[in-house]
Amino acid sequence: MFTVYPAIDLIDGKCVRLFQGDYDQSTIYGDAPIDVARSFYEQGAEWLHVVDLDGAKAGRPVNQELIARMAAEVPINIEVGGGIRSIETVETYLNQGVKRVILGSSAISDPEFCKQVLHRYPESVAIGLDVKNGKVAVRGWLEVSDLSAAALAKQLIQEGAEHFIYTDISRDGALQGANVAAVEQLAEEIGKPVVVSGGVTTLDEIKQMIHNHRVSGAIIGKALYTKQIELSEVIKAVKH
Repeated sequence: MFTVYPAIDLIDGKCVRLFQGDYDQSTIYGDAPIDVARSFYEQGAEWLHVVDLDGAKAGRPVNQELIARMAAEVPINIEVGGGIRSIETVETYLNQGVKRVILGSSAISDPEFCKQVLHRYPESVAIGLDVKNGKVAVRGWLEVSDLSAAALAKQLIQEGAEHFIYTDISRDGALQGANVAAVEQLAEEIGKPVVVSGGVTTLDEIKQMIHNHRVSGAIIGKALYTKQIELSEVIKAVKH
């Protein structure tokens, strides 16, 4: 089943979008993220993709209280990424009603922690593969590692990883279309469907993904905020 994930990125408690992961190129789209989450739910979304950008930079959760309120007040499944570096953080989020945590940088910088979380909560973890020129980027995209997305994913599948998100940083927030070819190639290499993120711009683009067995979902951010895509239209297309 194809899943649509409207995205909320948080800086200073506000909804923002970055351009290609650059913190200096951010646009604020709302200072009431809970209202934004509720509006996505009312348009039919079953999942919400939330990133604590302050947390990604700081290496620890910064907007956790706000995300907990979101989980308490809006009846939607929430996945959260950004600054999740300890088992305590994972457990706090899950206890607060978050359905899934996203591990990105820590999969490279702290493989033991990543294994521990996967062994303990395999269904509640998504691995965020944020890719720049074929290599995985870390620390809120501020650094690029030597690992390819497929190599990292294969290592983590052995530890129980089931859910993967592929973000092409060069397309994120640029509204140039998603890198579906790279997602398909990754899914083929690792033998698991992958969620596409970064650059999703049109309804037609999503319609083409819906029946692609290698793509399990799409994260949509900027295109929703700039009204290039209406979320309700996307949900309708997926359900047909």
